[in-house]
Amino acid sequence: MSTVAELRRQGRRRLADSAAATGPREATLLLSRVLGLSEAQLLARSEQPVSSRHAAQYGTLLERRAAGEPVAYLLGEREFYGRSFLVDRRVLIPRPETEHLVEVTLDLVSGAPASVLDVGTGSGCIAVTLAVEAPNLTVFASDVSLDALDVARSNCRRLAGPGAVCLFACDLLDGLDLGIIDLVVSNPPYLAPGEAAAMTPDVLEHEPHLALFAPPDGLAQLRRLLRGARGLRPGATLALEVGAAQAPQVAELAGEQFEVARIERDYAGHERVVCLRRRAPR
Repeated sequence: MSTVAELRRQGRRRLADSAAATGPREATLLLSRVLGLSEAQLLARSEQPVSSRHAAQYGTLLERRAAGEPVAYLLGEREFYGRSFLVDRRVLIPRPETEHLVEVTLDLVSGAPASVLDVGTGSGCIAVTLAVEAPNLTVFASDVSLDALDVARSNCRRLAGPGAVCLFACDLLDGLDLGIIDLVVSNPPYLAPGEAAAMTPDVLEHEPHLALFAPPDGLAQLRRLLRGARGLRPGATLALEVGAAQAPQVAELAGEQFEVARIERDYAGHERVVCLRRRAPR
């Protein structure tokens, strides 16, 4: 019977030798999940024997990770803004860059009562975080994918409570009356199909393409969002996460209907969040 320490060593070697070439911590995280222990508890029990059943489960997870399946899907969760969100192949895995979008949104509302709509909510990480961090907000969240809405609904129940977020199915802003909305926030698909060649297999082969790509040029969904957002009242705001080089293009697409309120950079220095304010019609 193997010990915790032995299995961790075997796991680190297996992942280091795989095509995924992941970091050594992932072996520990997977073993922690199998044994139902926290990472700290696991490290404190290095000499604890592990049953053959648990060792086999661990081996299966290692092989799936070595084949490229994202560790967040294997664990069934990903941390975002200090909270653990349920994720699976129905939704995009939350990224640190999107935390900038949340921070900007919270700054824009500044503690005042407001109605916020999260378009393309996916796992619900943005909507749930806003609802918990700013109870003054009335939060709506939509997605075209019913599967994604199932995941978002589970996260809303777990982390924000019943009724904290109003979820509904919608294709971007199609058919919506935006008269009561003060701020639209969205992390839409913004990758061009040609960018797939540079993507890692764990993203390209496992995460939903509907949430990643906006053919033909990466701007298709952003264009649609901007058209639909013309229904916002004057003074209302649109906060968008965009691709690393898309901010100038989005500002140009905003045209006369919107003014650029602010552009925020991510940790890598890329212009990642574009905030637009609806102008009064002329």
